[in-house]
Amino acid sequence: MADLGWPELAIIALAVVLLFGWKRMPDMARSLGRSARIFKSEMDQMHRPDPAVEAEERAAAAEAEFKRLRDELEARRHQA
Repeated sequence: MADLGWPELAIIALAVVLLFGWKRMPDMARSLGRSARIFKSEMDQMHRPDPAVEAEERAAAAEAEFKRLRDELEARRHQA
C-alpha cells in the first residue's frame, strides 16, 4: 500500500478543495460521515445472527433431545 506522508496528504487536500470548493467541504464531510455510519451498521447486521434461524436451531435441538429421551424411556420400559 502507498506510504502517504504529510506533503502528499496536503496536496490531496488542496486538490479536493480546488475541485469542490471550500463552501462544500462541510457538506461533503457530513455526507462521508453518514455513509461510513450506514456502512458500519450494515456490516454489524451482517455479522449478527438471524433471530429466526437461532429459534429454528433451538427448536430442532429441543426436538432432538425430546426424541432421545422418548427413545430412552421406551428402552427402559422394554427392559423392565
